[in-house]
Amino acid sequence: MTAPSIPDSILRLPARTPELGALLARWCAINSGSGHGAGLERMRLALAEAFAAAFPAAESRVLASDAPGRNPEGVKSLSIRLRPTAPRQILLCGHYDTVFEADDPFQSCRWTDADTLNAPGAADMKGGILTILAALEAFEAAPGAEALGWEVLLTPDEETGSHGTRALFLEARQRHDFGLVFEPARPNGDLVHSRKGTGVFVAVCHGRAAHAAKIPNDGRNAILALAEFLLAASRIPAELPGVLVNVGNIRGGSAASNVVPHLAQAEIDVRVTRLSDREPLLARLQALVDGVNARDGFRLELKGGMNRPPKECLPPEEQVFAAWQAAAADLGQPAFTWVHTGGASDGNFLSAGGLPNLDGVGPIGDQLHSDREFCRVPTVASRAQLAALVLHRIALGLVPLPPQPRTVAGR
Repeated sequence: MTAPSIPDSILRLPARTPELGALLARWCAINSGSGHGAGLERMRLALAEAFAAAFPAAESRVLASDAPGRNPEGVKSLSIRLRPTAPRQILLCGHYDTVFEADDPFQSCRWTDADTLNAPGAADMKGGILTILAALEAFEAAPGAEALGWEVLLTPDEETGSHGTRALFLEARQRHDFGLVFEPARPNGDLVHSRKGTGVFVAVCHGRAAHAAKIPNDGRNAILALAEFLLAASRIPAELPGVLVNVGNIRGGSAASNVVPHLAQAEIDVRVTRLSDREPLLARLQALVDGVNARDGFRLELKGGMNRPPKECLPPEEQVFAAWQAAAADLGQPAFTWVHTGGASDGNFLSAGGLPNLDGVGPIGDQLHSDREFCRVPTVASRAQLAALVLHRIALGLVPLPPQPRTVAGR
């Protein structure tokens, strides 16, 4: 049974599903792989056009997002902001890059059934950006919207670590009281309670080359020494619950198999559940490095570090999540909860900057980062309803937000 206090503009959102699905397919047809500069610019322009048409009174800004050696030259973020002096300020964010580069074989969109779009970035997260657009259109048509200010931040490099945009999220605390991250919901509809922090290291082991047949052999096999280090590192999660370690992309040796290899390297993906896990993990890795370096003829270097800190649940997030669940019940939508996930998002940076945020509020989809990625298109409208209704209730003072130490009202 829907609550009578729900504005018509929010109730009407499901009727827009065919229109929203067509727009999502057009957006997904634009290749915006993280390394495809021209495609990213085409996508940014398409988004700028859609948001400008929907919110002509909003201020739109193009933000430099340079990260030399990581992002394509000249890549940019997009900020759309309305009512920056309103007493409450909300940030809604999403990324428009995908993991599918211009040479990836997965480029086309197809409807696998009337409700399901299989396409690059359909759920992760062009569907999420579309949910932002639809939610704000419905919210702005509802009474009381003038009491709430909002900013939409759309970025081009989340899939590769947000190296050119991290500062934008860390600074968001200065302008906002709460954040909404429109990453896709879990396949069963659940939201994200917390996320692991992530890091990438490169272990480079130097040994000593020698002829494999030399007796006695004074070579030092860098591959074997690195393998011992990696096996030990892979056991760290058994010692430190909440920590994940994955070894990948191992390289070493030379074209000739009769040479004791003097060089080997591997990439290591690490994830931590709590900020307090970070130092014990780094200390354990360093102890393993020191063990290799104590051996004659070997030198092991560990480069890289932590990228995203963990997103731990903050008390204001529990309050807004309860409002999200209540909105779903009032709209007659299926019940859901929220869960911890190992994958990171830009919500991690918002949390690191001290801005409470609700993550995974986008549409339902699955098979991300594969050519099977899909979005349940009707959930764009239903998740937009939830966001719009909660924003409406925040504007009316029905969902109070704990005061946050904002320091900048405008730009």
